[in-house]
Amino acid sequence: DDLAPNEVYVATGSAPEFALWGGLMTTRALHLKAAGAVLDGYSRDTTEVLELGLPVFSLAGYAQDQGPRGKVVDYRVPVELRGIRVRPGDIVFGDQDGVLIIPREAEKEAISLALEKADTESRVRKAIKNGMSTVEAFKTFGVM
Repeated sequence: DDLAPNEVYVATGSAPEFALWGGLMTTRALHLKAAGAVLDGYSRDTTEVLELGLPVFSLAGYAQDQGPRGKVVDYRVPVELRGIRVRPGDIVFGDQDGVLIIPREAEKEAISLALEKADTESRVRKAIKNGMSTVEAFKTFGVM
């Protein structure tokens, strides 16, 4: 209920006996205009969540709800997600390849370097389409 617009819900501390997220949480997050959810645990109601369209990243689907098996003990505090520290205010970006956490203080540098890399990869892609070998592309651009 505390999610702000464009915010990503990040949760850890689950147990393998239940899912941290499902269709009802997705419906509420959409109502609050949240940007998505990243869970170091399971999610459920996968078809419903996909149909609702909110990006939700979890370890896998699992049918058992949280119910009496788990509870929220704190929020808006730093957490560790698979060895990565996530603090309130950090940038959370996810796509079909995974989730990236950018510390707030590294935002400008990280985004600048990402755009630079994307531009280089676009030039490599164009060179390969025009017949350049991958070996030559790597030698020329340093990216493959």
